[in-house]
Amino acid sequence: MDISKETLLDLHNRMVRIRIFEEEAGKLMETARIPGALHLYVGEEAVAAGVMCNLSDQDQITSTHRGHGHLVAKGGDFKKMYAELFGRSTGYNKGKGGSMHICDMDKGMLGANGIVAAGPPIAAGAAFSNQYKGNGNVAVAFFGDGASNEGAFHEAANMAALYKLPLILCCENNGYGEFTPQAKHQAIKDVADRAPGYGMPGVIVDGMDAIAVYEAASEAIARARAGKGPTLLECKTYRFYDHVGIRGMGVSYRTDAEVLEWRKRDAIDLMEKKLDEMGIQSLADSTAIRDRTREEALEAIKYAEASPFPEPSELLTDVYYEKAS
Repeated sequence: MDISKETLLDLHNRMVRIRIFEEEAGKLMETARIPGALHLYVGEEAVAAGVMCNLSDQDQITSTHRGHGHLVAKGGDFKKMYAELFGRSTGYNKGKGGSMHICDMDKGMLGANGIVAAGPPIAAGAAFSNQYKGNGNVAVAFFGDGASNEGAFHEAANMAALYKLPLILCCENNGYGEFTPQAKHQAIKDVADRAPGYGMPGVIVDGMDAIAVYEAASEAIARARAGKGPTLLECKTYRFYDHVGIRGMGVSYRTDAEVLEWRKRDAIDLMEKKLDEMGIQSLADSTAIRDRTREEALEAIKYAEASPFPEPSELLTDVYYEKAS
């Protein structure tokens, strides 16, 4: 597949924005400047960037407890995102949803979800709506290897294949279901092997290579838009930090050597080297982009921290649907 210079730069930019947002968010959590725990997407940036470069704002996605990266890649606003993490009224959910419910309906981001495998059925519903309306839009459900064991995933996959829904089931296989290695919770090595059982293609791609993800997602999404049904896209990736927070090494369930080995294949570093070799963007320019993005993030944090908390009187506002009289 011929990929334009603009697309390559877009992939890099989306990955950098995810990395910077998450690193700064992790610092906020570790220093107790924001409440609660964060599940960071650092290391997995190529998956969100590669998929989202193929989508429009009208295409929908569902996310997971590790969902900041998906929203950033789909064009999420730093100020609104940080404000939500701070629990402020200027946040995406007016400060009442927090990290694991963050969403942007205008961008087609139907929400992060702390319930494992809760996203695929929601995405299947969105895909059914798209098919019924004939609008040409697709839905993408992001989930992990652990979620692929859940009944909700299997039901969504079965229905999507049965009705040939325009749905992409994107498994971000980072090798661990929370703290459990994949080999300890599945008898199979590749989640994509399950696809034929539903009657859909199963595609395995290097989730540390943004270009490879972009190409695989492009084919799956084009297939879905053409009315040929869903694809199970398994992206082999890795999270650099712990299940929660920014600890990357020294934890009991992974070795330091394993983490360091995966870090050698940092998707952003690989992309920056490729752009430099191709004469598209120098390493110095890539560093400048990182610096500008970090400045943007720090300004967004200042904005968020200075924003007001929600009023107590609005506690139940937006929680229940109120039918107009």
